[in-house]
Amino acid sequence: MAIGRYAYTARLRGRTQIATSQASSRIYEAVMSGRLAFTSSVLKGDQRLDHIAGAAYGSSTMWWVIAAASGIGWGLQVPPGTILRIPKNIGEVIQLIR
Repeated sequence: MAIGRYAYTARLRGRTQIATSQASSRIYEAVMSGRLAFTSSVLKGDQRLDHIAGAAYGSSTMWWVIAAASGIGWGLQVPPGTILRIPKNIGEVIQLIR
């Protein structure tokens, strides 16, 4: 099951409202503090975040998790050589942002 970055917006799901920026901040802070385990990878010229997310999580729609964990504000213009932090357990990420 893919979870979008807007899945917990109150208008969409009737749950606690968590804006994209709040979810991104929570993920980034958890990675940087060591609460979320991650692997590091250097982005190559022919790679895209959505393809990496598809390989890591089985869904390309999870690209924003990698962007958030890596402190990337705009996932469509990530230059080669950027160090990516890829959370190992997507279930932990989902629990973090609920």
